[in-house]
Amino acid sequence: MEEQLKQNRDTNPNCIKVVLYGPESTGKSSLAKTLAHWYDTVFVEEFSRIYAETKAKNNLQLTKHDVLPIAIGQMQLENEQLNHANRLLICDTDLLETKVYSEFYYDDFCPDMVKKYALENTYDLYFLTYIDTVWEADGIRDQPHNRLQQFQRFEEALADSKKPYVIVKGSFEARLEICKQHIDKLLKISD
Repeated sequence: MEEQLKQNRDTNPNCIKVVLYGPESTGKSSLAKTLAHWYDTVFVEEFSRIYAETKAKNNLQLTKHDVLPIAIGQMQLENEQLNHANRLLICDTDLLETKVYSEFYYDDFCPDMVKKYALENTYDLYFLTYIDTVWEADGIRDQPHNRLQQFQRFEEALADSKKPYVIVKGSFEARLEICKQHIDKLLKISD
């Protein structure tokens, strides 16, 4: 099972990986799709959304027992999409986000293997999305009043694990420009 949480480092080893990371309803998925289109590459969907929607259709709630399957599904998607990426892979979440959400929802619970690979898996840059967007209900999101607390937990996790990150704020266009500037720098360095 542990192998399923590891990043595939053999496929596309020089690929730059960036993560859209942060609280719900802060524009991560829209940014991921737009950036992938701009750079003519692929993005990794947020598996937890797919998983949660499937459970909701069956009138089931997420529980702490879903954290490990969500983490495995996320890494499976990431490793598959790496096969199709050009020099850049855009990830709409990662295991560190899974860890933060797990601890937030389940009284600091997170499976040890998820914690381990949340720290061991590496990315070139995280884009931490700020909460200055309108919260939109969608049947899955449920934390309109805890966004600042969530944002602080997400930033704390990045700082504690010494992950490289940039906070993105403002309009969608402003956020997109910040992301593009930083991605362009990473691509230039890798040339």
